[in-house]
Amino acid sequence: MQPVAANGSIRLEMLRSVHPKLPMRQVAVTRSFYTEKLGFTVTADYGNYLIVEREKVELHFFEFVSLDPKENYGQVYIRVSDIDQLHRSFREAGVPLLPKEQPESKPWGQREFSLLDPDHNLLTFGQEV
Repeated sequence: MQPVAANGSIRLEMLRSVHPKLPMRQVAVTRSFYTEKLGFTVTADYGNYLIVEREKVELHFFEFVSLDPKENYGQVYIRVSDIDQLHRSFREAGVPLLPKEQPESKPWGQREFSLLDPDHNLLTFGQEV
């Protein structure tokens, strides 16, 4: 049975997932950081376009050689099931975390921490509390 919208029309469920596209200056640096530090796997490398995946999260990167990292506003919010374990594993891998000590509880009902990748894309990880 198809979902029905408030106006009585049939509402098709066409949106399935989202895969953020983030800028990168160097494929090798991005590949190394996401695979060696964050535990992602490369699923595609087209030279100037990279796709990495970890569990159900897929991130795309496009080459932007002239990117000034201090002017990069790329951001992704990733929901997780065990924020403390993920924070610990990244800390043990030597990833600089924000905040460094523990994930923080936020007024919007999440415990979170963030990190900046080599191109200053901000990745925020959160778990519902």
